[in-house]
Amino acid sequence: MAHLALYRAWRPQTFKDMVGQQHIVQTLQNAIRENRLSHAYLFSGPRGTGKTSAAKILAKAVNCERGPSPEPCNECSQCERITSGSVMDVVEIDAASNRGVEEIRDIRDKVKYSPTEVRRKVYIIDEVHMLTTEAFNALLKTLEEPPGHVMFVLATTEPHKLPPTIISRCQRFDFRRVSLEEQAGRLREICEEERIHAEEEALSYIARLSDGGMRDALSLLDQISSFTGGQVSLEQAIEATGGLPSEQFARLAIAIRENDASKVLLEIDEMMRAGKSADKCLEQLMHYFRDLLLAQLAPDAGDSSGRIANPGELKEMSAGFSRERLFAIIDLLNRYQSEMKYAAHPQTMFEIALLKLCSDSLGVTTSSESTSQDGKSSSSETGVGRGELSQLKQQIAALENKIGALISGGISAAPAGASTASSGGNSGARGSSSGSSAGTSGAPRPVSIPRQKLTAYVEAQASSGASLAKWPQILQRVKEERVTVHAWLTDGEPVSFADNTIVVAFRNTIHRETTERPANKGVIEGVLSAIFGNPTQLVTIMQKEWQDALAESAGRPKEPAAGEELLLVPEDEAEGKSEPWVDEAVRLFGEQLVTIKDD
Repeated sequence: MAHLALYRAWRPQTFKDMVGQQHIVQTLQNAIRENRLSHAYLFSGPRGTGKTSAAKILAKAVNCERGPSPEPCNECSQCERITSGSVMDVVEIDAASNRGVEEIRDIRDKVKYSPTEVRRKVYIIDEVHMLTTEAFNALLKTLEEPPGHVMFVLATTEPHKLPPTIISRCQRFDFRRVSLEEQAGRLREICEEERIHAEEEALSYIARLSDGGMRDALSLLDQISSFTGGQVSLEQAIEATGGLPSEQFARLAIAIRENDASKVLLEIDEMMRAGKSADKCLEQLMHYFRDLLLAQLAPDAGDSSGRIANPGELKEMSAGFSRERLFAIIDLLNRYQSEMKYAAHPQTMFEIALLKLCSDSLGVTTSSESTSQDGKSSSSETGVGRGELSQLKQQIAALENKIGALISGGISAAPAGASTASSGGNSGARGSSSGSSAGTSGAPRPVSIPRQKLTAYVEAQASSGASLAKWPQILQRVKEERVTVHAWLTDGEPVSFADNTIVVAFRNTIHRETTERPANKGVIEGVLSAIFGNPTQLVTIMQKEWQDALAESAGRPKEPAAGEELLLVPEDEAEGKSEPWVDEAVRLFGEQLVTIKDD
């Protein structure tokens, strides 16, 4: 037998040929043996794990001339014709190309007729999740109460896309990925039968690349054996599949560990001249650092940590990296891999990702720098790099400016609950009440902006265009620093920039309060200070308040909020009577909270 199209030649023909699915095989064989077959089955699982093959074997087992039998004989005319696909009563449908309601209605009309050639009609619907909603509705009643001579087998790689009403009417079997040992053993048997000389390392490499799919493993073996003329070695397998040798990964890892940017660029240039794709190289490099992390955290994990290099080399290489740096490297490579899918120049993204790994922006150090010989922590053990220290200084400066602005705006700096007997007692009480509310909610309530400052922000809106144009850059930098903070900040919209202060209007109160938390606000103000070049603080406001301020500035009357009572004041009182304590109350608590009543 020629070793071309190995999957067609070695596709499972009996249940015992199914690799890695013994639990499903045993259940189906017992059901056939005890005559307790279901009217509908759902086979779900990753690609290449034998879902469609198991469906055809089941069709042969129930229709075998010597059965029903737990194993089809594959010798009678019925088994041979089902294998070749020439039996009209065993129908295999590709739902990806026959996904409409008309095809399913045709099935529904034909199931009522008895089979003409075999014992039971079997409908195998592959990729069933591709059916339309109307097609599922047409299939539903037939699937619930089919005639006794009909069996449905639905196969899919994405069972979560099926309606629950369909799943509940089927017996579900989840096919699992085939383990590396089972795949390598099966490949070894096939190589012996096909007289292919393959190294054990090459078979293990093929099994790892197939990601648990036996069909993919056979296709790779077929491709590599055709490329090498039946002599499969690890080097030839790497070359045929477009992979990278472990030595090249080791050289890249050493260059990244030593922050040698020129050496990294030389390695990238060598990869590109060899015809490698940038996205594939980045993916394999991320797997390599993942293996380094596993070699450090779980040295006894065995084959699970040897995807590209052997465990001995991985363990030796991982000793040069700290755990924190490995986590940071994997996180950065994963982020750039996602962005590379939409990049016009993937090679440039690949180069930027590796150059960034060579910089100090990760804020982590190697294990050789983090601890001294006697086991005591060194000065660099905290993992704070120069870039992070500079950012912390900027955040501290921004916080100092913010505290000064709050104090000048009339907000008391005394701790919550402190009482004062001076004329500033009202502001102290207000600080105490806001502090108590912050304690109950778990986050500080945003402080309302004094009227004078709000007026200044409104007047500065016209000249803020150039500064506000940097908002997309600010959002991107915040996303790189902390994704969760970016998620809250995207609800806001920058509306003004004045005196090294950016005003952001929020639609949602929760988003604003979460952004105002000291840790989150510190991250944002650190980014603002870095982009604008000066200590810059963040001021938040609700969009309704900002629109009201704009309306007042334009001379239009402010619309009352929902549930707010509109206070009507006689003209003579509005013109002449103005008490100082009323003005002070309005300044402290705002017009919305102050109601003036006659004695």
